[in-house]
Amino acid sequence: MRTLPKPQAGLHEDPTRPAALLMREVTKTYDGAVTALDRVSLQVPRGSFLAVMGPSGSGKSTLLHCAAGLDAPTSGTVHIGGTEISRLSETKRTMLRRGRIGFVFQSYNLLPSLTVEENITLPLRLSGAPADTRWLEALVDRVDLGDLLGRKPGELSGGQQQRAAIARSLAARPEVVFADEPTGALDHATAAEVLDLLRDLVEELSQTVVMVTHDPDAAARAHATAFVADGRIDRFFDRPTADELARRLTHLRTH
Repeated sequence: MRTLPKPQAGLHEDPTRPAALLMREVTKTYDGAVTALDRVSLQVPRGSFLAVMGPSGSGKSTLLHCAAGLDAPTSGTVHIGGTEISRLSETKRTMLRRGRIGFVFQSYNLLPSLTVEENITLPLRLSGAPADTRWLEALVDRVDLGDLLGRKPGELSGGQQQRAAIARSLAARPEVVFADEPTGALDHATAAEVLDLLRDLVEELSQTVVMVTHDPDAAARAHATAFVADGRIDRFFDRPTADELARRLTHLRTH
């Protein structure tokens, strides 16, 4: 099994930091012919920030879907915080996602009819989990939305909406937050603020983030980057620069 390299931040197999996400020999085929993932193995320790990059059609989105329980692999296993999710029914995967997995999307996916506060606490209401008031207050303060809780999403800027989406993703203290192009709809300065926030939440609150992105600048904010090509993990970078990632992405696109 391939694990992340051993950087200063500790993105490696460590008995004191169990895996938040563990994929073993995961293959995903469609219609019995198209192989989107080909025996992918990946380990992401708790409290780490991993970016996933690759050319269009490389399999990175399928990797995210299988890792997050949005889709079941054809073969292989996926574990979230020690629980195998790859053989669960769709109903049980849905229940697990509500309580143990967070999501951040490019389009925010906030409900326009709910206030910011109601959007943030929605995962708790859906899962029936009790609210940890102290945690939610600290989270709202950390994303700097304390004065905006009564507003509707349409009254917020793009950056504020994404911060609300990040707070929502963490409301239930999930094992892993999966971010799918979280800065794709933001301008450069706002995107940098959101990425800084994600990294700070990892380092300050020991959250775990797996982010799919096409942007080398965004991926360079993570602790490590995994490149996907032709359905496989092509290469890992430990604390790469944006230039290194851009060169690798160009290489994969032209070969």
